[in-house]
Amino acid sequence: MCTSSSRASSRVPDLARSQVSIGRRLLAVFLATATFAGLGIAVGSGGTASAAPRVQQITLQDSCGMPPVKVRMWTRPGNYKTVIALDGFRATDDVSGWEHNTKIQNMADSGVNVVEPVGGLASFYSDWDAPSNFNNQRYRYRWNCLISQKLIPELDRRQLNVGPRRQYAIMGISMGGNAAMVLGANNRRISHLFSLSGYLNLSAPGMREAIRIALLDAGIEAGVGPFNSDSMWGPPWSPRWLENDPFVQIGNMRGKKVRVAAGSGLPGRYPNTLVGYLQGGPLEALSLAQSRAFQVQALINNVAITSDFPSTGVHAWGYWSDMVLRAKSQGWFRD
Repeated sequence: MCTSSSRASSRVPDLARSQVSIGRRLLAVFLATATFAGLGIAVGSGGTASAAPRVQQITLQDSCGMPPVKVRMWTRPGNYKTVIALDGFRATDDVSGWEHNTKIQNMADSGVNVVEPVGGLASFYSDWDAPSNFNNQRYRYRWNCLISQKLIPELDRRQLNVGPRRQYAIMGISMGGNAAMVLGANNRRISHLFSLSGYLNLSAPGMREAIRIALLDAGIEAGVGPFNSDSMWGPPWSPRWLENDPFVQIGNMRGKKVRVAAGSGLPGRYPNTLVGYLQGGPLEALSLAQSRAFQVQALINNVAITSDFPSTGVHAWGYWSDMVLRAKSQGWFRD
């Protein structure tokens, strides 16, 4: 779950961190691949930022004990769905990577409102057990609370609960793909769940160890100090890991529309550097394997699922943008 935004406020963009040596990056790739995850590496580009129409910005001051959270959204009266778009592992606090690197905000012109919470570095958009004690975090991440109990009621108030069922779609990349599945599975106000290059089986061998490494690395690279995964969901044997594993939560997705997408790990239409490919290829290949396994598990459990597995694509924004636009063109966001 190692991706995310190439933008930064006080942090450095994921795509071109010139102060981080290539050697360190290659070492990180090796460690990540060896533990089947690659959760600590930032990669991806190919999308082009766009000033989408009618952007509105709100700040959720009551943010479940976290600092105020900024939310940016693009809407149009008469649209048929609203999607909450979650960022990736290295989310920054200026704007979402979706806004920096894609044009999905323009979907607001043709039927789909786009809502982008800002922030969530290495959080899995979940409610943590405690503040991270490795970096003396001053508050506990409570993103599940914020999205379910603060953001969705605010969207309701703004009458963005459009469509016959008055429910929302949620999607995310990488770390955000995992979170979209878990949040959507356990929230009756969410009807559509979409994982893009997500890691959907956290109980697979090596995944919990890889997440631990990724949390350490992401915090150090962002300049806030290492995050402790024990503060997130407890030690690896804690049942909270199962509560946040989409593979385990799949039974709660019955009656919802579920979609998974991942590239093959082979380079495609978007240019990338050799280092970028060495990072993004193995990450995407792992996501593809887990997404395909998740698809089979969904079918076994009578969960309505569609998929998008293109023959090329690495862990990069351009491919994620294409996946979203294909889902829209195929009518997936409609009830």
